[in-house]
Amino acid sequence: MGVIFYEGQVASTVPPAKLFQKFVIESLSLLPKVLPQALESVVNLQGDGGPGTIRQVHFSNGSFVKETIDAVDKENFIFEYTVIEGDPALMSKELEKICFQIKFEASPDGGSILKRTSKSYTLEGIDVNEEEIKAAQAKTMEAFVGIFKAFEAYILANPDD
Repeated sequence: MGVIFYEGQVASTVPPAKLFQKFVIESLSLLPKVLPQALESVVNLQGDGGPGTIRQVHFSNGSFVKETIDAVDKENFIFEYTVIEGDPALMSKELEKICFQIKFEASPDGGSILKRTSKSYTLEGIDVNEEEIKAAQAKTMEAFVGIFKAFEAYILANPDD
């Protein structure tokens, strides 16, 4: 089994604590408000939203991913989850799983830097095109930034929410 890494980051004017609260802790209740055109539902299949929770995300185009929540560190603003199943367009058949870490750090201007890393674990004995997987990781990061920016816009437009 091989591991293919990808890192990306995005800046925000919103402080880390507020971003973490809205983007991670309150995501299930805010997603329908923030991205009604993209997400159909997010359902906890098992657990309460903390580590060990298994949830399934259904997108408006009919695709889905199933993920486990691995860590929610409210003090250090770190969220870790693993995609374990999904439509082939989202979860390549060459992959066993994709582990993500999202970390919110304070920026000098009072805002945040969101750092996102992913580790794609390839299946044993399967030949993979590493460049294709890295390209897919980059495309996933672009989509993630779009979702993040939608959350940021919602937070800025609804400061008391």
